[in-house]
Amino acid sequence: MVITGPDLTIAPPRSPRVRLGGFVILPRMLDKGRATIAAKNGAYHFNCPMDRRFFEFVGINANTLMNQLACGKSDGQVLGWIMKSSTQKRTAQEIASWSALEEQRAPLDVESRKYFNDIHAKAAPHRMDIMTWFDLLDLDDYVSYGGQA
Repeated sequence: MVITGPDLTIAPPRSPRVRLGGFVILPRMLDKGRATIAAKNGAYHFNCPMDRRFFEFVGINANTLMNQLACGKSDGQVLGWIMKSSTQKRTAQEIASWSALEEQRAPLDVESRKYFNDIHAKAAPHRMDIMTWFDLLDLDDYVSYGGQA
């Protein structure tokens, strides 16, 4: 089976803010997974630290999810599989709370702050509204594909 997905060498994955089943991060992670299977992931990494927070929250394994993607499942089918197979059964309220927390996550330690600031300084040092990881990812995606911040 030929897996088609986004070509992340020519366009970024979906924003981490985009939700599927109430989960932030998930649509972006699915884009990265499909692109990895198709060898079109460019600079994007499936199972990065952000992805691992999702895996921990729902209680699924990254490799097992990749197997689902390799079967050619749609976003809705993957979501159904996650809800059925996860070891951490989450309520809609828990998902909403977790997603809200993730949207506001910012670097907490000196090493992470330096990494964050270095990317921010390269992408758009004049932007004072870049405060969270999601802000930075959206900015970096935009600038990396030719946008002017």
